[in-house]
Amino acid sequence: MREPAFWWRAPGWAAALLSQAGSVYGGIAARRMERSGAEAGVPVVCIGNLTVGGAGKTPTALAVAQILAAAGRRPVLLSRGYGGTLKGPVRVDPATHRASEVGDEPLLLARVAPTIVARDRVAGAALARAEGGKAIVMDDGFQNPTLYKNLAILVIDADRGVGNGAICPAGPLRAPLPVQLRHAHAVLLIGSGTQGEAVAEAARAQLLPVFRGRLVPDARAVETLKRRPVLAFAGIGHPEKFFATLREAGVDVRAEQAFPDHHRFRRGEALDLIARAERDGLVLATTEKDVARLTGADDLKALAGVVRTLPVKLAVTEEAAFRDMVLARTR
Repeated sequence: MREPAFWWRAPGWAAALLSQAGSVYGGIAARRMERSGAEAGVPVVCIGNLTVGGAGKTPTALAVAQILAAAGRRPVLLSRGYGGTLKGPVRVDPATHRASEVGDEPLLLARVAPTIVARDRVAGAALARAEGGKAIVMDDGFQNPTLYKNLAILVIDADRGVGNGAICPAGPLRAPLPVQLRHAHAVLLIGSGTQGEAVAEAARAQLLPVFRGRLVPDARAVETLKRRPVLAFAGIGHPEKFFATLREAGVDVRAEQAFPDHHRFRRGEALDLIARAERDGLVLATTEKDVARLTGADDLKALAGVVRTLPVKLAVTEEAAFRDMVLARTR
């Protein structure tokens, strides 16, 4: 499902029409967030966002897990496994599990640290401890109250902010902004845009630390992609951000194809992408999340075999302060 374009424009008639539904949804979400969560027995870091869709949670979760691992904290990553069929709790095995079973993000997380998929976050935390985890990093789940969070970091796309500022379905917010900020411990703005500045100011007013970060593409992958013009495609929360990242890195993007977030590619779509690239002499490029959904599907092998990826990593401007905060809150 694609998010409505009016979410990211100034409030208009569509948002006004849905505002009552947004008020009801927001009220329910706000009351739910006030519930007390269960103690996991080990520190829990939650990487969440204010809005529906992508903002950079997964690269942030990976970065936090690496900080904890470097300090000897033995992190275990915990995900709901959106888009997968397994309810869990189950430890992800990239060698045997597919995105259709555990979701695309857990397959990426499992490359860095042990990863648990669980719809029931408390049960997932119990398995994480049983697997030897000394700290848990949740990818998403900020609005889920079932686990107590020692550190909740809100990730915000600096280029999009909170859109029209309305609550779903009138806008992209998952719950009222003041309520969400009240449950956060820090805010991380990713990107160089200015749309997230209003949220940053609101966070500072509540004495929350605000960090800035950027997604840095892998230099070797960039050099490979620069050799030929590219047909870029992506089924993530904000495909245009991926396309912009390619261009900013100096890649010659001749064509783009955007798909809905967590899109499950069909054989016809895969063959069409291959045919377009061959016809126009282009190289196919996509995100690591999209490749995770292509891998292991028999009818998508042809596309998985020719597509190239652009891995990215989070770089935080205030690196030392960010690391110190993570380690202090997880002692």
